Amino acid sequence: MKINLNPSTHPASASDREEKIAAGGFGKYYTDNMVIAQWSEDDGWADAELKAYGPLSLDPATSVLHYGQEIFEGLKAYSQPDGGVSLFRPDANGERFRRSAIRMALPELSVEDFVATVEALVRNERAWVPKNFGESLYIRPFMIATEVGLGVRPANRATYLVITTPASAYFNPDKAVTVWISTEFVRAAQGGTGEAKTGGNYAGSLLAQKQAAAQGCDQVVWLDAIERRWVEEMGGMNLYFVKGQGAGATIFTPKLTGTLLAGITRDSILTVAKDLGYKVVEGMISTDEWRDGVTSGEITEIFACGTAAVVSPVGAAKSAQGTWTTGDGNPGPITMQIRETLLGIQHGTIEDKHGWNKRVS
Repeated sequence: MKINLNPSTHPASASDREEKIAAGGFGKYYTDNMVIAQWSEDDGWADAELKAYGPLSLDPATSVLHYGQEIFEGLKAYSQPDGGVSLFRPDANGERFRRSAIRMALPELSVEDFVATVEALVRNERAWVPKNFGESLYIRPFMIATEVGLGVRPANRATYLVITTPASAYFNPDKAVTVWISTEFVRAAQGGTGEAKTGGNYAGSLLAQKQAAAQGCDQVVWLDAIERRWVEEMGGMNLYFVKGQGAGATIFTPKLTGTLLAGITRDSILTVAKDLGYKVVEGMISTDEWRDGVTSGEITEIFACGTAAVVSPVGAAKSAQGTWTTGDGNPGPITMQIRETLLGIQHGTIEDKHGWNKRVS
């Protein structure tokens, strides 16, 4: 895929850009440019274009507006000690984007083209990458079905875009969140779209998230669709449980069953935890085991992870059966060690032993 460069002729001034970066937040401001490419069933992918960020014009009968045929990704660019910029594991995001496209009957975009479009935009917008540790340029590639018509079938046209936004911490890493364990609603079932990163999964979660907020909780935890007892994931993030303390601790996470999103951060933490000397286990954990483990002290820390949040400590859980707090309710030392190690790798202050960082500028 060729990428034609036609950047904005009226980019933000340096002072305006720095003011927006300093304002922090997540998804609050967007950079000057975006990438867009069109696909048709007859001709395949056309060349991509890097152009000024701006609104899209869609016919009211565009299929994505009616049938939700859409996918997206989330990855980040980080500042490096020498002033450069690196992407973190873009190939892994490109592969997941390809798998999501297959599941949602959208055209596949090669991993090579995915990474090339992301690189081109980040290279052009590198001045927007925050310099502070823990902050980043968040990158949102997405694809929508753009055939005009109301027939219920895979669309014969699609549009791929990439946009970027400077991002501070999604959650306050020094404050543990409280979660609501939902037994009334489910996120995904076997054979569904749980493994795909598609907007419908998130739309279907919002009522439960509203319920969680009404219970004074920050996020919702999803259980399996059949027995409503096996822990799957939290909001848009994967969950980790620390069993034991110190060097002998075990880092446990629910295994991928076909209903959980295969998180890039989740996969990275499995490797980072091993590198730090911890035992790592992927398995199944019930809500009873969660409660009993916290009560007995076997489970000493809990955290969630994802691209936006990186690592978010979980202090307490609420459910219809009661409330239980992990430890003293504050972020634990192993949680923070894993967070700081992963961020150190992403920012280039800790050796990248696995070749995860891809230099852009």
